[in-house]
Amino acid sequence: MQSFEHKLQQFDPGVIWLDDDNQVTAMNAVASRILGVRPGEVLGQEVLQLHPEKSRSKIAWLLESTHAADGCPVKSPPPMTMMINIPDRVLLIKLSRMYGPQGRAAGACLVFYDLTEVTSREAPRDPVAPRPRQLLKLPVYKNQRVVLLNLEQVVRMRAEGHYTEVFQDGEHFLCNLSLADLEGRLDPTRFMRVHRSHMVNLDFAVALEKEGEQYQLVLQDRNETRIPVSRGNAPRVRALFGLA
Repeated sequence: MQSFEHKLQQFDPGVIWLDDDNQVTAMNAVASRILGVRPGEVLGQEVLQLHPEKSRSKIAWLLESTHAADGCPVKSPPPMTMMINIPDRVLLIKLSRMYGPQGRAAGACLVFYDLTEVTSREAPRDPVAPRPRQLLKLPVYKNQRVVLLNLEQVVRMRAEGHYTEVFQDGEHFLCNLSLADLEGRLDPTRFMRVHRSHMVNLDFAVALEKEGEQYQLVLQDRNETRIPVSRGNAPRVRALFGLA
């Protein structure tokens, strides 16, 4: 069975060259096709303008991280990696600082791989409330590697700013997709966002407890984790247990 890293080597990467002001100076045909733009239309534009507004803060952070290098290629950080939605695709992005004569910074090279086909499928057609492509695998990071998790093994997820911490029973991972992104890309019959900061796999829900006015959902993992249920979501969760 091929490793994910080996499969990644078989993908055609999109490549975008940036100057020191993060403006696009060139791109390859793959980047043009995936982003749906013509190179001549975007040359000279700041790269953030190529991304949906909700993804721009992530890209801005990525750019700032590469600019944090002190101008010495030897001391510069390794290529930064991130996953984003754009807007109905999952892209794995790597950004490296580039250096020219005398070791002077000369912009950056942005390389990305389109993971959409290996991580998702088309959602069933719903003319009233169309949904984006649904994730079949969850791309996460572990020990500087990209890992594709089977969704049935995911117990819960917790928001961490623009990122999401993903928990299996005994392990946890980091996912660059936000909890809001994941909420629209996961099967709602299995995954429920019970709180602004928490989403759970309902297959692991075993009990509902109440302390004062606060409900907690008990999960079947080694720690019997208790997840707070927001007041607005309490009626839906109660209905799951026949308590509505």
